[in-house]
Amino acid sequence: MSASAPVAIVTGGARGIGLATALALAEKGHRIALSDLDGPDLAAGIARLEAAGATVLPLPGDVSAFARVGAHAATCLDRFGRIDVLVNNAGISQPKSLVDISEDEYDRTIAVNLKSCFNWCKSVAPAMLAAGRGRIVNVSSVSANTGGARSAVSKFAYCTAKAGILGMTRALAKELAPAISVNAVCPGSIETALTSGLIAANREAITATIPLGRVGTPEDVAVVIAFLATVEPNYLTGEIIDVDGGQWVN
Repeated sequence: MSASAPVAIVTGGARGIGLATALALAEKGHRIALSDLDGPDLAAGIARLEAAGATVLPLPGDVSAFARVGAHAATCLDRFGRIDVLVNNAGISQPKSLVDISEDEYDRTIAVNLKSCFNWCKSVAPAMLAAGRGRIVNVSSVSANTGGARSAVSKFAYCTAKAGILGMTRALAKELAPAISVNAVCPGSIETALTSGLIAANREAITATIPLGRVGTPEDVAVVIAFLATVEPNYLTGEIIDVDGGQWVN
């Protein structure tokens, strides 16, 4: 891949929506910096990207750690000389209700799902602003607007963090313009390793609520993220796009 090819950082990129997004951006000619916890999933994700012909820089570690994220951004700049796209996808589920959750569990949910977006935006924005260009795409959830259903894998703490991402997206779209566009996607019922058990047990009932007649895939979300990250000319910023097959259309 060319040394002048654009560079995309994808957090939570080892599997699911993150890996599908990394593959989609690699197919569009981006070199990929893949951020995730160190372990077998990250190694497998890197191997899959490299098998597809992508140039990959692994960035192992906790996205909620500000100093670690700053160091990773610096490593990416040192290696590639540029950062064109940031996809804030990293997140964890939190199934506990208000009466059951501990303070530490709540803080961890907010740190991984919301603070990580601040960490990465703060770390890459200066380079993007200096270059006069950049795309940031934040992955939220339809539950940011609807709240978690009783059957959902995540409840109020997750919804709180994902709603915060929407506020951050709108605010940064204004603050970082015109150099950097900032948009968000809100996946609906997407079948991943995290949700596959729940979906398998309730597939018929879930599908009945989706006008397009099927549960979504990581690739359904990745194609929208890749569009926001690469479309030219670009006249979109501060937008929130639901990727839910019409399930929550209003």
